[in-house]
Amino acid sequence: MKVILNQDVPNLGELGDIKEVAPGYARNFLFPRGFAVQASQKALELFKRRSAEIEARREDKRKASMGLKERIEAEEIVVSVPAGHNGKLYGAVNNATVYDALLKAGIEIERKKIEVPGHSIKNVGSYKVIVHLYEKEDAILRLNVQGHAVKAEESATDENAPKKRERRERRKTEEDDSPEAQLRAFLAAQGLEPEVDEPAAH
Repeated sequence: MKVILNQDVPNLGELGDIKEVAPGYARNFLFPRGFAVQASQKALELFKRRSAEIEARREDKRKASMGLKERIEAEEIVVSVPAGHNGKLYGAVNNATVYDALLKAGIEIERKKIEVPGHSIKNVGSYKVIVHLYEKEDAILRLNVQGHAVKAEESATDENAPKKRERRERRKTEEDDSPEAQLRAFLAAQGLEPEVDEPAAH
């Protein structure tokens, strides 16, 4: 079904866009909330008369995007992550890390619009992060990933502590992904307790 968006709809489009959507999505979500109208001839003529207003809104967004680009490119974000002597991080820096750092700098941007090299960074160093803005405009953010030593008491008592921690985290992930763990999580979400087998009578 073709619809015309009556306002900006995240992950779908902007005011005035003509989109092809599933009929159920249109009838159950877009139409009741006034987010869109069916793309009839009458609706097309109405939006054509609003074309100047729609273009003015888009121009305002372009200007705001350029201002945001200047702010982002003027910043250098520094994050500090536990790392070994060889510069390898004990964790990883991803778009969530950059999102939080930008937020602290007073810049709010959707996390999914932040593109970290290789999806995650695992070594200290300087990097360029792409931030997707309005339309096809991008900003280049300078990111400085610094490493700091793990807790002194941990490294002093056990030089293999980082490796052990990685193994623990890997085991936990494997346990969380097991069918039994997933069943327990599902039952807990439903407010149910897993059944416990009664011992067989002798």
